[in-house]
Amino acid sequence: MSKKKRNPHDKRRITRRTLREWGFGYLFIAPWIVGVSIFFLYAMVRSLEFSFSKVELSNGVILHPLENGLFENFVKVFTTDVNFPTILANFGVGLVLQLPVIIAFSLIIALLLNSNIRCRSLFRMIFFLPVIIATGPVMSKLTAQGVSSVPMVSQNALLSVLSELPEFIYQPISNLFSGLIMILWNSGIQILIFLAGLQKVPRTLYEAAKIDGASGWESFWKITLPTVKPLILLNSIYTVVTLATGGTNEIIELIYTATYTATQGYSYAMAMSWIYTLVVSVILLLVFLLLKEKSDRHVVYEQKRVVIKGVPVKNG
Repeated sequence: MSKKKRNPHDKRRITRRTLREWGFGYLFIAPWIVGVSIFFLYAMVRSLEFSFSKVELSNGVILHPLENGLFENFVKVFTTDVNFPTILANFGVGLVLQLPVIIAFSLIIALLLNSNIRCRSLFRMIFFLPVIIATGPVMSKLTAQGVSSVPMVSQNALLSVLSELPEFIYQPISNLFSGLIMILWNSGIQILIFLAGLQKVPRTLYEAAKIDGASGWESFWKITLPTVKPLILLNSIYTVVTLATGGTNEIIELIYTATYTATQGYSYAMAMSWIYTLVVSVILLLVFLLLKEKSDRHVVYEQKRVVIKGVPVKNG
């Protein structure tokens, strides 16, 4: 009785080599899993528990039930706090305004740095240098000294016209113009990611498009943009997280202040932080849904076959 030969391409077959590779993979990520489980997940669950209780820190951590239900702290944030809802609305509108500016600026600078210019390495270092310098206390000192703002921008004629808008719309627009330098400083990592993606685009695609009479603008829309579109999603998510957790974020400072205020307390601050986390998560989800690729096959197709003026151009 002959044995049935196994197909070597059968994906359901798990070999000893595959198990060994899996073991090495999990071994390498084990420190991250342990660290996240101990220092992040536990603290996250604990803070959620605090937000639904009243915390007493006199003799250790003692949780007392709330008088008006589990959501009392969350309700108080929007009913008794005057600053938090306003600052949160300004943050949301400001993020919508800053995100496309940072992404567009990063892509333009990456295109320039990817071109054949002199002292290209020096310019790359200059645009990445603020990422190293403007961090932590250094950023706070620079902001306090007014380095991050554009002088006299508040008296601009455009802002004078926009002053008739509601406060939650006018304030983010004003911050966008006055803090334009700070916004551009937050583009170093994005420029680096775009630059790495642009360097992987085959030059033969641009040469074939140029032979067919395509302009630089058409090559950008048909070749460059489809190639870097996944990186736009990556940079957008990174930008949202960076702006949401930055050292100069007013919401984080407000939560920190509420933590050590006797009238509000630790549990109230945890409710504020969870509301803020939920808002940021919704923004990240919207960014993902708007910028995600329909399918990976479509990306490969766009990289290998470019259509310019209705004429197919083959790769290479």
